[in-house]
Amino acid sequence: MENLDNKVLFAKKGIKNTKQRNMTYNILMQENLPVTAELIFLKLKEADEKISLSTVYRILEVFISKGLVIKRNLSEDNMAVFEINNMEHKHHLICYCCKKMQVIKGCPLGAYEKILQEQTDYDISGHRLEIYGYCPDCKEKK
Repeated sequence: MENLDNKVLFAKKGIKNTKQRNMTYNILMQENLPVTAELIFLKLKEADEKISLSTVYRILEVFISKGLVIKRNLSEDNMAVFEINNMEHKHHLICYCCKKMQVIKGCPLGAYEKILQEQTDYDISGHRLEIYGYCPDCKEKK
């Protein structure tokens, strides 16, 4: 399951090209939303790959250190999720019940960042926004 694009990308980033790294990266590329290491592990197992969860975490740490992947800790339950770093600024809407995530389009905080910077003299370099609630499916079940 080697991807030529992955091979070139890994070489540029100084990452050793292995089957397990290729498969892990491909899974992340297929996902539209952040995923847990456990979900990646299960998908690798479905593909009959012999890999341990700790190896998945080590692969993800390599990807993070080279700027290919972003790790986020969702504040609600301190769960780590991972996604491809496509240099796109985005926020998420997260269901309390089923943990489903949805990307929020647009960012309402740009102007607020400027105001805060003027008021506090901080050099603001970024922010994250997670909004929690109940998705339509879970709201209907309640």
